[in-house]
Amino acid sequence: MTDNQPSPKENFLFPRSKYWGEFTPQQLAFNANLQEFAQRVSFVCNLETGGKMSADDAYNEIKRLWKDLKKSKANLIDAEAVPPPELPPEA
Repeated sequence: MTDNQPSPKENFLFPRSKYWGEFTPQQLAFNANLQEFAQRVSFVCNLETGGKMSADDAYNEIKRLWKDLKKSKANLIDAEAVPPPELPPEA
């Protein structure tokens, strides 16, 4: 039995929000990366608050996540838009 619906546990741990902005594949991909960044920062903050991670380790992990997000933005949003390929005329 294949069920494509995420379990309640997955919905709780990894909530998904609809994308309401201007649609382009790049915008949608960046939005997914941004949501993942927010979730991971939340996890790191909770681990540090709970004493499972040192403040320095938490800072370094969030800094690494931020650099990854900046790289994602540069590659997806800031990159010059590539025009769609020319299609041959229909016969």
